[in-house]
Amino acid sequence: MAKGHSFLSHKLHSLLGLFPIGLFLLFHLTANYQATRGAEAFNQTVGLIENVPLLLVVEFVFIYIPILFHAVYGLYIAFQAKHNVGNFGYFRNHMFLWQRVTGIITLIFIVWHVWETRIQKALGASVDFDMMANIFSSPAMIVFYTIGIISTVFHFSNGLWSFLVHWGITVGPRSQRVATYLTMVVFVVVTFIGLRAMSAFIL
Repeated sequence: MAKGHSFLSHKLHSLLGLFPIGLFLLFHLTANYQATRGAEAFNQTVGLIENVPLLLVVEFVFIYIPILFHAVYGLYIAFQAKHNVGNFGYFRNHMFLWQRVTGIITLIFIVWHVWETRIQKALGASVDFDMMANIFSSPAMIVFYTIGIISTVFHFSNGLWSFLVHWGITVGPRSQRVATYLTMVVFVVVTFIGLRAMSAFIL
């Protein structure tokens, strides 16, 4: 019974990492990328998002609650798993280790980012280009967000590879090798989008 419960929890954890969390990551970075077209384009994009009906409900149901479950169960996995990197040193064992490390970094990054944006909005601030530019006026925040973006995108990209394996989509060594290359491309492309979007706020 316990094994069955663990199996289902692991499947749900993997699924939520892609749907809806992964999709939201892609949407969020793409929306932020509009800042490369200028402050007005970014503010218009934010305005469209803020006008979504029942936005707070949508955020809790499709973003905050899935992230909370994914994070809590992910921490459980991180501290229960045996990495075996020191024993074997194989590529996938290292990726397994970095998936756990970046998961913890990503969690810290998300909490801070929510505090700086959504919580501040609830306290009366405006989420707009000026807010983000003010955040990135600090060199420390530039470094922190750079690490956070790279970590988050790596966690998503490598998690995508794990999703394909756990859900029986890539079964054999060849398909898993192809998936490795594809997820590497995803990592590079999405990281570029995230870092380029961030650079647009650095005045």
